[in-house]
Amino acid sequence: THKEMIKQNLKMLLLTVPGERMMEPEFGVGIYTYVFEQNTVLTQGEIQARISEQLSLYMPYVEIVDLVFNNTETNPELDENYLKIRLEYFVKPLEELDAIDLDFDFSKQLFI
Repeated sequence: THKEMIKQNLKMLLLTVPGERMMEPEFGVGIYTYVFEQNTVLTQGEIQARISEQLSLYMPYVEIVDLVFNNTETNPELDENYLKIRLEYFVKPLEELDAIDLDFDFSKQLFI
């Protein structure tokens, strides 16, 4: 469906490291490039700005509704090596809300 295709395209945009895609050197947020950064409000702001910039360039029909970072600061029950990012978005042409969850386990260097 269109909704599934948009979600997959968004996931690729978030996970692709700039320079990784042939003929599109600026494409991608590169979430993995932030793996070893301090998980601070400043870093989260950089990630949010990068996501907004990339969406406006490559997926202008998607609008960010909410972006939530869950880690040990926001949720003490989580393992210190775990980060969860939840991106809620609105697809303008479909007039639908959806969300994508990105879970990282840094101790195992895994995207879950």
